[in-house]
Amino acid sequence: MHKLQTAKTKIVIVGLGGVGGYYGGLLSKYAEQQPDISVVFFARGAHLKAIQSRGLKVSDENQSFITHPTLATDDVHTIGKADYVIMATKSYDLQEVLQQIQPIIAGHTVILPLLNGVDITARIRAVYPQNEVWYGCVYIISRITEPGVIEDSGNVRFMHFGHEKKTSDRLKLMETLLQQAGIEAVLKEDAIRAVWRKFFFISTTAALTTYYNTDFASLVNDVEKRPMYLAIMQELYAISIAEKAGLREGLVEELMDYDASLPAGKTSSMNSDYLSGKPIELENLVGVVIELGKKHNIPTPVYTQVYEALKAGI
Repeated sequence: MHKLQTAKTKIVIVGLGGVGGYYGGLLSKYAEQQPDISVVFFARGAHLKAIQSRGLKVSDENQSFITHPTLATDDVHTIGKADYVIMATKSYDLQEVLQQIQPIIAGHTVILPLLNGVDITARIRAVYPQNEVWYGCVYIISRITEPGVIEDSGNVRFMHFGHEKKTSDRLKLMETLLQQAGIEAVLKEDAIRAVWRKFFFISTTAALTTYYNTDFASLVNDVEKRPMYLAIMQELYAISIAEKAGLREGLVEELMDYDASLPAGKTSSMNSDYLSGKPIELENLVGVVIELGKKHNIPTPVYTQVYEALKAGI
């Protein structure tokens, strides 16, 4: 087992929303009992002020706790150099945040993004080409219920991550650290496929639940919506083949069965954000597919129709 370095290993959580707050909270709780690990929260606004005042409260079906990180701040210059940066911002904030965190990035800093999207790792590598940037994705239903409070309301909360090299001391170390912190994390040799598989589900469902203002199950059960749902998945599957994503045959049918089994009324977070006037991840979940289609000369008429309609409504 690769040991932690003599100096404290510094893990910086960038973005303390539902994802960053939940996983960052578990890491912070673990680090409180580990003298060789420090966890820093880089956040902002009322959420940050609440954490600074009384700590971060995290709840799920099995536990509820309050944790106090080594530091919670919106001033990146007070953090110092990070050993690991876990990115959990929204994709539309990514480029701006990558510039903001430059003072904490050293040559040895590893970046693990947990954002939705298939191009996130590539976008980070373009900004920090000298750093090791991993692939990551999570399955979790968590949110900020009030400033300083994160609540997980689902029964699935796991993380997949990895790198093209498949394994290394630092990858194994992070897997062990995450698991010891109580996180259901798995180091995947096929991390790119894991990211693509999640993207396949969230891109197609976010696009159409928002376009139709409907729930997941209706995409399958409604005879008018089902053909559109099947068509948009076929477009993305063709692109995934061109991208060598490694998605298996039968995925379309599997996801349609899954959607049909979901409770009535359950919709995507993008649809909820769209209805409430919040920013949505349109470019990262829909626009990127259109661009990949152009790259591979694959038509994307359904994605284009959805993109143009939602773009006009923003």
